Amino acid sequence: MRKTIGVVTTEHIAIGLVEDGKLIGELQRYPAPGEEKDILVAMPADGIGRLLLDLIQKVADDLPIGAIGMGFPGVIRNGRIEEAPNLHQIKGLNIQETITAAFREKQLDIPVMVCNDADVMAAGIAATNGHLDRLIRVWTLGNGIGFGRYPSAEGVWEGGHSVVTLDPKETYCGCGGKGHLEGIMGHRAMRLRFLDMEPEEVFASAKTGDTRCADFFKLWHRALAAATATSIHMDGPGKFFITGTNARFIEISLLNQYVQEMVKMSPLQGYSFEVVPGGDEIAVIGAAVNAERANFGW
Repeated sequence: MRKTIGVVTTEHIAIGLVEDGKLIGELQRYPAPGEEKDILVAMPADGIGRLLLDLIQKVADDLPIGAIGMGFPGVIRNGRIEEAPNLHQIKGLNIQETITAAFREKQLDIPVMVCNDADVMAAGIAATNGHLDRLIRVWTLGNGIGFGRYPSAEGVWEGGHSVVTLDPKETYCGCGGKGHLEGIMGHRAMRLRFLDMEPEEVFASAKTGDTRCADFFKLWHRALAAATATSIHMDGPGKFFITGTNARFIEISLLNQYVQEMVKMSPLQGYSFEVVPGGDEIAVIGAAVNAERANFGW
């Protein structure tokens, strides 16, 4: 089988060599665990480009590489990062062109595919759960809210910014938009909403009967149900996976109840939810799988 390199860049870089949907050897991370976390935030765009190229070349190590798959947060089109909310300096960078050109200088023609980081997580979950033959969607619940789709399709797919409420007071989303899913479910947004409590305390208090926290617990689930129902009405039913740091707070029965209230057409009833672990390894595998399937038709 061809070997493919998977790379995911968020607040850090994770990179590895993938073969047949499995990681070969150790996953590499930059910065390494325990080192300064905000190195990439302060690094200029050309510095990030050089760093990625150095890491890719190190992993390649003169091996025959079939393709390189890359994942970044934000709006990605045709290899160009059109919007990068967490790494503002790389907005406008055509990372696909940068990496492709560097390898061509070495007389190597290696296809490069760049996707949204949520899409590569969806591909990784599909690959590791045996679902490469069907449509799956993934909600990643963390500081922001990611929405990934497998197989990848043309579009922006910023599902975390789905409008789930018309309340003009809902202004907690990091992008500044009103009524967004991320403005309710995102970790950062929850900390802004509950200045006197951490999100973990909010969910714990909801279970003890605290009215304010219990009401938010319902709103939190209803918001995800609304965004999911919109996806079902636009893209059809199917499997939805939920992952990320805050997936532990999901109550599947409540989420199902709310979605059932919102999706009534019988052809759209075939949906389901599953909470699964994510992480760097899954995302790196997904980046590689997306590149393989795009370039080799697997």
